Amino acid sequence: MMKILLAFAPFIVFAVVDRVVGSLAGLAAGAVTAAIMLARDLFGRGRSVKVLDVGTLVLFGGLAGWAALAGAEWPVFGVRLRVDLGLLLIVLVSIALRRPFTLQYARERAPRESWDSPAFIRSNDVITAAWAVAFLVMVAADLAVLLRPDLPVRYAVIATVMALVSAVHFSAWYPRHLRARAQQG
Repeated sequence: MMKILLAFAPFIVFAVVDRVVGSLAGLAAGAVTAAIMLARDLFGRGRSVKVLDVGTLVLFGGLAGWAALAGAEWPVFGVRLRVDLGLLLIVLVSIALRRPFTLQYARERAPRESWDSPAFIRSNDVITAAWAVAFLVMVAADLAVLLRPDLPVRYAVIATVMALVSAVHFSAWYPRHLRARAQQG
């Protein structure tokens, strides 16, 4: 679970730098952090390159390049919408390719003999889908604030926090639930 949360470090760095310095700096900082995470996986012993890390580098690098070259001045929630939508797309593509992004993290913890079992893959499909729902909620919250400027920003922030906390809790609960059910059955 901690490795999945660490994979979101570029998004946390982006959010902090975006808030303090600005969007372009936040996007660039997210790209640099994603590059560091990718390099760690490329050169670290026992590590593998993750779909989420590659997608995050492409997302932040692409958005930073676009913003710099186009001189884009996006509102805060406009930038967040692009980042959250990109994250949702990364997760949906991982599902569509039958390589749910959580599978790579789960394989680093699970015994090799379970990697190809239908139950193991299915549980990662479900957990990845839960993350996709969380990111969809975040995209909807960003859109709501952009389309309805009269809405208090705190609603979008609350929706984002609740979506992420729910995905984290579900990711921890679901494997335990499956193990308990298997022991009973």
